Amino acid sequence: MNGLRRWCCAIVATLALLAPAGAAAPLLDFTPEELQRIARHGPWPPPPALDPGNAVAASPAAIALGQQLFFEARLSIDGTLSCATCHQPLLAFADARRRSQGRQALDRNAPSLWNAVHERWYGWDGAADSLWAQAIRPILHAHEMDATPQHVRETIAHDTDLACRYRQAFGQPPQDDAELVLVNASKAIGAFVGTLRSGRTPFDAFRDAVARGNTKAASRYPLAAQRGLRLFVGRGNCHLCHVGPMFSNGEFGDTGLPFFVRPGVVDPGRQRGVELLRLSEYNLLSRWSDARDDAAALKTQQVMPQHRNFGEFKVPSLRNVALTAPYAHDGQLATLDEVVRHYSELNLERLHADGERILKPLHLSDGERADLVAFLQTLSDPGATAWRATRLPRCKTLTP
Repeated sequence: MNGLRRWCCAIVATLALLAPAGAAAPLLDFTPEELQRIARHGPWPPPPALDPGNAVAASPAAIALGQQLFFEARLSIDGTLSCATCHQPLLAFADARRRSQGRQALDRNAPSLWNAVHERWYGWDGAADSLWAQAIRPILHAHEMDATPQHVRETIAHDTDLACRYRQAFGQPPQDDAELVLVNASKAIGAFVGTLRSGRTPFDAFRDAVARGNTKAASRYPLAAQRGLRLFVGRGNCHLCHVGPMFSNGEFGDTGLPFFVRPGVVDPGRQRGVELLRLSEYNLLSRWSDARDDAAALKTQQVMPQHRNFGEFKVPSLRNVALTAPYAHDGQLATLDEVVRHYSELNLERLHADGERILKPLHLSDGERADLVAFLQTLSDPGATAWRATRLPRCKTLTP
């Protein structure tokens, strides 16, 4: 018996001893295996992480510049869009749209940026392998901000405050090399986004209370949420993909949802994402990365497109999930109840013939669906829609 299993058995025994004789148990009688699976979804917060390939990821000056640029609409070609257009702090750094709106209507839903630094791939198709590389795509994409490297350079160089902060972050004024300025600006944005770590949730309090054998604290967790948690780590098999402190395995899967963008046009998902990643001039293997020979770049070096990846999309983190409707890569599912109903009534004919057959219809009752939703609602940090920008002091130009 391994150490974790012994720990779980000890917790079961402790809970049994603490429960008053003859009284109704305030907690479900979780099995040692269930407790093992629950324990794997923590602790929270996890150890700090930094944006890979980004030498300024921990720089306060770069983070300050990144915060300014994140909200800077002048980075877009017509001055109307910023990163915050699709990632709004009051909406948990998402936008509450089924599909986001750039200069044109986009094909996908904007994911929340909370805890993004702990993810492995970026974008629903994983076409970026770092936060800074992901930041470049919407800046340049014709359907989004539609800027050019030269436009980004001029925006920063011609603004006294931005130019000052750029110099503080990178040690010199915006260079004549416009592409270098674009990459540096994106690394600053990546450094800022890397600071967005959400707080603890009711689930985290329950998990830790159970680990300590504190039934009084654990009993504050609603019974409906406990029943939903049991489904999540048990018959529902949700934990096979939504695992770990982030409630995600960081990879991609077949959701059983239609992936038509519009009649006659499909979203190939991960298959195309791998192709774009390997073709990218800004991936972790590129000349712009500060980690070309680092272990962080191995994931990009090893990934290869496969036919089975067609129509697969990233397994999203479930942290703050109750705050980020609608759901799925293109917002097809409006509510958590619709998400649960989809997996309960899954159409097996929609799944890939050559993919991993992890998914199967759950055939949940109305009560079970409600319990699973009740559990999912406990995965959100109450402060995730209350973020406020750090008030920055006036930038003072460095003496050459």
